[in-house]
Amino acid sequence: MRAKESGLFVISLLGALSVVSPFAIDMYLPAFPELAAGFGVPSTTVALTLSSYFIGLAAGQVVYGPLLDRFGRKPPLTAGLGLFVVASFGCAFAPDVTTLIALRFVQALGGCVAQVASVAMVRDFFPRDQAARVLSRLFLFIAVSPLLAPTVGTGVIQLGGWPALFLSLAAVVVGILILVLALLPEGHRPDAGISLRPGPILTEYLSILRHPRFSTYAGAGAFSFAGLFTFVAGSPILFMDGFGVSGRAYSLIFALLAGGFIGASQVNVVLLRHASSESLFLRFLVAQVVFGALFLAGTWAGVLGLSGTLAVLFCFLCCVGVTNPNASALAITPFTRNAGSASALLGFFQLGTGAVISTAIGAASPDDRVPIVAIFGVTAAIGLAILLAGRKRAEASPVSEDSLPPEESGGGVGREGVGAAEAGCCQLEAG
Repeated sequence: MRAKESGLFVISLLGALSVVSPFAIDMYLPAFPELAAGFGVPSTTVALTLSSYFIGLAAGQVVYGPLLDRFGRKPPLTAGLGLFVVASFGCAFAPDVTTLIALRFVQALGGCVAQVASVAMVRDFFPRDQAARVLSRLFLFIAVSPLLAPTVGTGVIQLGGWPALFLSLAAVVVGILILVLALLPEGHRPDAGISLRPGPILTEYLSILRHPRFSTYAGAGAFSFAGLFTFVAGSPILFMDGFGVSGRAYSLIFALLAGGFIGASQVNVVLLRHASSESLFLRFLVAQVVFGALFLAGTWAGVLGLSGTLAVLFCFLCCVGVTNPNASALAITPFTRNAGSASALLGFFQLGTGAVISTAIGAASPDDRVPIVAIFGVTAAIGLAILLAGRKRAEASPVSEDSLPPEESGGGVGREGVGAAEAGCCQLEAG
């Protein structure tokens, strides 16, 4: 199949793959109250089902890349999405919230392959000079998911309750997998020369982590980006429990706020014509800390109503929309030969940090919004502290991997890092 003959069809299938996990995350957010009532637990405990999904996504970042290179695209894709479907059925019939939390982790481990494979197959089916344009089109699929998924989830809940959410996810993924297996050729021949030994892969990741630019910008960016994960996990509690909005109203609120993040990430392209990534990252991270402090102070003082909360949180997420792409670009700038592994490690940092921090929401009380709101400001402040502490050292370090000594530039794992890298890039877009 030639991309020029069926480019739109290929992009549509890859786009469908790329939104599997975004829909699995956002679609069931309106079901938090029903899940909490059904299991007899607070909504903060239900939020742990999101945290476990994030952890599964983070773990999958460094697993599927080598597998997709070693065995080709379709066998790992079939195994991963098969695992997603089985776990989805398990989620629909979970007897308690603890089982649901565990199954969501398994579901994420399976679903993660969809994002990894979708970007890998862009490289398979399209010339290199078209890859950026095709990836931009894939991002449109990803960007629409947080706008549509909660609304779709609300409709499904009204028709069949929260179990229907997971059953519908399973059915849709089965359909996508059938189309991919039947209509797309294998884009990458299996390569038995790809090593799956953890030693070389770990050595590569450690060499990247030691680079001052990566450790500074990846660390600061991950804590900045954690605000988005806190929003996803905490917004049902803030708005449905705290302000008593309906599931339908919450879907509209979520779409509005997510639109701020998505819109700001596009405005960043224009801002980069007038300022450097370093400057934009610092300025908007400072602004993020300010809005986080205002959010916390206003909530603690009880002066922020629904409208005030929406306004401050919208501004906060707009800041994340600018800091995220700039931190990502700055973190991987020094790497050329092993840019793939750097991107994979970056994705792991972002998802892992967000998962751990969003887990803290489970320890909060749904009747007290202050601890949840505090997480927004604290994570942003930690990110700023990391940036200020490492900025001078990062700027003084080599900006090109070619200028590094051999022992510091990483031993290289060949194509082992490619698929994992692509997963990292896709997760940055999904976030």
